[in-house]
Amino acid sequence: MTDTELPRTPDYDAWPIDADLDTVSFTPRLVTVRWSDGRISRYHGIWLRENATDDTTINPATRERILDLSTLPAWPEVEGAEIDATGALCVDFAPEDRRLRFHPGWLRAHDYDNVSDPEAPLVPVTTWQGGPEAGPDTLDATGLLDTDAGDDAEEAILAPALESVLGKGLVRLRNLPTEPGSLEAIAWRIGPVRPTNFGQLFDVRAKPDPDSNAYTSIALPPHVDLPTREYHPGLQMLHCLENSVEGGQAVMLDGFAVAEALRDRHPEAWTTLTRVRWCYANTARTTDYVWYEPMIRLDARGKLLEVRIADFLRGPLQTAFEDVEPAYEALMTLQRLLRDPAFAIRFTYAPGDLVIFDNRRLLHARDAFEGASGHRWLQGCYMERDEIRSRYRMIQRARRQRRLTTDA
Repeated sequence: MTDTELPRTPDYDAWPIDADLDTVSFTPRLVTVRWSDGRISRYHGIWLRENATDDTTINPATRERILDLSTLPAWPEVEGAEIDATGALCVDFAPEDRRLRFHPGWLRAHDYDNVSDPEAPLVPVTTWQGGPEAGPDTLDATGLLDTDAGDDAEEAILAPALESVLGKGLVRLRNLPTEPGSLEAIAWRIGPVRPTNFGQLFDVRAKPDPDSNAYTSIALPPHVDLPTREYHPGLQMLHCLENSVEGGQAVMLDGFAVAEALRDRHPEAWTTLTRVRWCYANTARTTDYVWYEPMIRLDARGKLLEVRIADFLRGPLQTAFEDVEPAYEALMTLQRLLRDPAFAIRFTYAPGDLVIFDNRRLLHARDAFEGASGHRWLQGCYMERDEIRSRYRMIQRARRQRRLTTDA
């Protein structure tokens, strides 16, 4: 890379230049730039030094950092800054006597001085309630697995599907293949599957000698799967291969909406369920998973992170003596909310339907069905929230790359 070309970025992404660098000023520890649209951005010198893209800072083959700041001879100070002929920011650092260049599109995209929430979700999170007319966002997924569909299928099917899951926690895709095992190929359009003790793929149908209530024909109450794990799966897919039974309607609730209602209507119960650690246990014949966690978890900023609700997977409560009765009072308050039909959407699976949902947010349930009336066969799998976020970022990256190509 020469000074007649824009510098590379410290990642593999594409960063269109929506505003040019206009002017620059500096102090020993700060660089201030004005953009062509009037925005003013400040960057700390040490932040710039660590995010440089020269071969002493990152490995050019991997774009991973190799610089250890503590090995520098002293705190890096800015002794010069200018905009070069390509529009890049050039900064001279002492005492290294090193000039480093920064891509303006990347700088603008990472302008921490003008971002109110740098950890904002990729898609705004929208909680929802149900009702008799409500249903999941639904997309026709015909052609999703066609090898020659390429960007068209990604933009028409995958991108809006991921946006629904990231924003609302749920999407339904229709008209997918119904061959057993085809779910794995569908899942790989997003990312790798997380295997569990139930396998890479698991079959949800009534069977003799079941090791889970899911493998019977009885009704299942609203729950998340595998809360018995330290890190229960972030994403679940259920793919309908057959459904000719009477009953067995699917039920979905937004666990975040239920939690918010609990906070608004019953603040004491909310506080208790965010504090008391419940025992979650799956002590089957061949496995023994146990974990302790609050039923409602918040992140470091106080925002909803996950719910762990699954009555049939709770072990004996083990908590402080004085917390036992308040914990059960809070639990029963929550259980009454879960029975409120205003929170639920209901639908019947058709062969070829695939429901993808956030297993750490959405609660799913099932009506009982009459096993002798036909066949009901769903295949399921798990993956992590990380995979859906990564896949969506890759879609956004491809969009930016197309913009750069079109603009060029």
